[in-house]
Amino acid sequence: MEMDGNESSNIEDRRGDGGGFGGGGGFGGGFLPLGGGLFRGGFGLIAIVVISLILGINPISLLTGMDSGGGSGYVAPRTETRAASRPASNADPETQFVARVLKSTEDIWGSLFQQMGKQYRQPRLVLYRDSTQTACGAGQAAMGPFYCPPDQRVYLDLSFFDEMASRFHAPGQFPQAYVIAHEVGHHVQNLLGITAKVEQLRQGMSKRDANAMSVRVELQADCLSGVWAYHANQDRSGKMIGEGDVEQAIAAATAIGDDRLQRQAQGRVVPDSFTHGSSAQRVRWFKTGLEGGDMNRCDTFRASQL
Repeated sequence: MEMDGNESSNIEDRRGDGGGFGGGGGFGGGFLPLGGGLFRGGFGLIAIVVISLILGINPISLLTGMDSGGGSGYVAPRTETRAASRPASNADPETQFVARVLKSTEDIWGSLFQQMGKQYRQPRLVLYRDSTQTACGAGQAAMGPFYCPPDQRVYLDLSFFDEMASRFHAPGQFPQAYVIAHEVGHHVQNLLGITAKVEQLRQGMSKRDANAMSVRVELQADCLSGVWAYHANQDRSGKMIGEGDVEQAIAAATAIGDDRLQRQAQGRVVPDSFTHGSSAQRVRWFKTGLEGGDMNRCDTFRASQL
């Protein structure tokens, strides 16, 4: 993968902050009490953290007894209570890569929003080590990357990229960019009002129907990550995505499908408990966005077949 160009200034480097779970933050409205589902019975704390890391679920909600509504959290934005951290120095190659990917998402979504007659509000991406405070509560590295709608930030501990290579067998930079673009996809949903509408609908749904709605949200974020990849590649005259990059990203999407993860964790698959979609679904919707870059094709809510 070739990711050159400018770096985003919307990177916050908290890796020297020492973590901490003191005051500030806290959960905003919109989170529902956890009602069992995939994590009911027999799963200890470590298992929950591992599975949520793999699935991309906002694991803060799992660890604090809240509903696993997916990486986006499904709540409307609110004012952040934590003071802003210093910008990243972008000195090391990994940080530099993340900053360039984020800048590319800013450029692409800024242009696409402008075409829709809307203004794109850029998210911030927080790099942290071990733990940090968020407007969604306390975050830990074991939780994996996630997006917090109340403060409109993506949270990432770079050690997750090592996990992708060793645990998920998805090495390479393009899968890493896919992860970042997926979380930014949740930000796009938030800005378009999809997040709030979905949360409102979920309030009156059964657990089964709410899970099905979560799947559509996550698959749409997969599709939006593909939309970004298409346009970013076009901006670089087709040179960003190299040979094997798409296969690596597809391998990553396959590895985090609910069906594969459930089979690994509990030896059986329970489709009604899916919150992110099967491996085949995640691959299909990522490729839908990647093939043509048309975000109108990412309407998973009207799709008769996922």
